[in-house]
Amino acid sequence: MLDFSGVHILIVLVVALIVVGPKDLPRLMRIAGQWVSKARRMADQFRQSFDEMARQSELDELRKEIAALRNNPISDLDKPIAPSILPPQDRPVPEAPKPADDAPAPEPAPESAAEPPATSKP
Repeated sequence: MLDFSGVHILIVLVVALIVVGPKDLPRLMRIAGQWVSKARRMADQFRQSFDEMARQSELDELRKEIAALRNNPISDLDKPIAPSILPPQDRPVPEAPKPADDAPAPEPAPESAAEPPATSKP
């Protein structure tokens, strides 16, 4: 957008006064004002038509969703909710993977390292 300061506008008015003359300057300003108002109206109409198209697109999407909901049987409500959308405290805890049958069994720790020898108290 154009950003004119007071000095810029004053320079344009002085140049217009010199070029056009004081007699025709009010008529020129009126014509320029009419052009600006026409440009603003066209911009508003464009914005309104664009907003209308966006609204129509949103309405079309909502209509499709409603039609899809109408076509789905109510029996879908009996299905369990996907675990990914449940709160963390309600999610099922996954089980640890079981070792394969051909994997070697872990070796037991030596007895001396596992427990200190028992001592008898007198």
